[in-house]
Amino acid sequence: MSIRTVRRISQVFFLLLFLWFCVAMNLGDRWWQLRGWPVNWFLHLDPLAALATVLTTGVLYAGLLWSVVSLVLTLLLGRFFCGWLCPLGTLQQGIGWLGQRHRTRQRQLEKNRPHRAQCVKYVLLTVLLSAASVELLRAALRAPWEHTTIFVPAAAAGVLMALAAAGRSGGRKTAVGILLATVVLWAALGAVVPSGALVAGSLHTGLLDPIPLAYRSVNLVLLPAADHQLQTLSPVPRYYAGAALIGMLFASILLFSLWIPRLYCRFLCPLGALFGVVGRYAVWRIGKTGGACTDCRQCDRFCEGACDPAGRIRQGECVLCVNCLSGCRQAEMGYRTSVSQGGEILSPDLSRRGFLLSLAAGASAIPMLRLDGSLAANWPADKVRPPGALIEPEFLRRCIQCGQCMRICPTNVLQPAGPSFGLESLWTPVLNFRIGSSGCQFHCIACGHLCPTGAIRPLELDERIGRGEYARKGPIRIGTAFVDRGRCLPWSMDRPCIVCQENCPVSPKAITTIEDFRTAIGGDLTLLSADPTVLEFPPGSLETGRFATGDFRVRVTGPAGSRLRTIVSNTDRFVQITESDPLDPVPAAGTVVQILIRLQKPVVEPHRCIGCGVCEHECPVKGLRAIRITAENESRNPAHGLLLS
Repeated sequence: MSIRTVRRISQVFFLLLFLWFCVAMNLGDRWWQLRGWPVNWFLHLDPLAALATVLTTGVLYAGLLWSVVSLVLTLLLGRFFCGWLCPLGTLQQGIGWLGQRHRTRQRQLEKNRPHRAQCVKYVLLTVLLSAASVELLRAALRAPWEHTTIFVPAAAAGVLMALAAAGRSGGRKTAVGILLATVVLWAALGAVVPSGALVAGSLHTGLLDPIPLAYRSVNLVLLPAADHQLQTLSPVPRYYAGAALIGMLFASILLFSLWIPRLYCRFLCPLGALFGVVGRYAVWRIGKTGGACTDCRQCDRFCEGACDPAGRIRQGECVLCVNCLSGCRQAEMGYRTSVSQGGEILSPDLSRRGFLLSLAAGASAIPMLRLDGSLAANWPADKVRPPGALIEPEFLRRCIQCGQCMRICPTNVLQPAGPSFGLESLWTPVLNFRIGSSGCQFHCIACGHLCPTGAIRPLELDERIGRGEYARKGPIRIGTAFVDRGRCLPWSMDRPCIVCQENCPVSPKAITTIEDFRTAIGGDLTLLSADPTVLEFPPGSLETGRFATGDFRVRVTGPAGSRLRTIVSNTDRFVQITESDPLDPVPAAGTVVQILIRLQKPVVEPHRCIGCGVCEHECPVKGLRAIRITAENESRNPAHGLLLS
């Protein structure tokens, strides 16, 4: 069995394993549902997610320790992850093979020729990591001013040591000047660097990182689309806002591979760039063995990484597809610990100026994005995060937009945030209570236990519902319901409705009602005749059956009209009231009668409401709901509180 066949078996196996993990990401007790399957394993192997979260938070989430294995193996073997494990790389390679099948040999060589644009992925990596490390950089620059008791003696000691060294070395004062200039520049920059929410790290690697991108695309687009036909993964069809944009990005990556094999891997993949930087130091590497190369360029013809194995091989671009090993007719290509006899190019084709500009672009991106005040007074009240979500700045330091929480949500209310919430929040989880089968279930804690980076912390059920040792704090609140009286049926249209109050899941109810009675028809009615339970009016006075819902009352003027009586049925001329409350005395003909409607107008008790959104989901006003959830009073941020403590 050739090494290329082994690689193909590995790719197919890990692609099927990845798809299986996506399928198994459903709550349930069947063997193919979430019953201990390590569905986050590919994310845990991702060193870019691990590195970025360390830069933004200073903490490595426990599950991401697996990424160390990926890095160690890359140092030993090269970019094995890209060529043997990555599901997105496998899909691109398969589609690229279809695109290359009927091309001429010369055309295949042209498509696999190295291109200067391959440095773009290193630019993207630098921008993303720079954006993640803004706060770390700010802390380092501010150190002279925030830790003067340590910095000043250390700087003085350094200068004295440099002076002593310069004296012994015969007057090498250049080093002293450089050190003094560095200290002064460091202190000067620290003095002008601002602090606050604008200058902070934010995690955006998940937008382009192939592992979160693949999870997001499969979980939020491919599987829901397939399940609309199969109806086996979910009891009801699942919908995701913005799925078209996610799907178009995924489809573009795959379709462009028909034009240039592995186009995304070669030009855009930031994880591939990270593996490329690490892989340049790999112990084992592909290269020429020093035999009689005939320059047939068969190795270039099927190279997946455009790494130029026939010339000076670019080790950072080699994805270990091993096509050159199997395709070389002279057995000139080898995989060994020695340097390629044809020469090697280790550094990416990225100039120092380009690197510095990329650093500056990443460092300035987050402050510019936050100039809209979205983390200050202009925070979007309709951005409701799931229970257990960290406070917003911390949440944005951890969320990698993988979509795992949205896939596991049993009611489908967790949705990817669209551009309306700001580019910094793009594809992070927010609650949309119009979609799905219900609101955020009161006893559900699934999303936090599946989040791979701790952006949504895992909750205990007792903490979620405010029970046991958490009783004093009360249940986790994700927002508060507000009644829009201009759209609420009882408040604005004199139509009876208590759907929100009936469906409120907390006890005691967070939604109470105010009872009110209003005239149900245009004017008073004149009685023709009556007995203790039936009243007769002129023919055509009433609409048959309209007043038999239990919400309508009759009021009779005179001695019998001291209280309202419930209508149980009616025709166009007769009204029957409940037999348990007859008219006594029976009113005479000509008596004036009123028909009233009983309205129960909903009112929210903010100290009880947890923002679960069941009321908004069930509201019969199906456009803009008459009761809506906003993030006010959420537990995660006391600054958004409604009530005085």
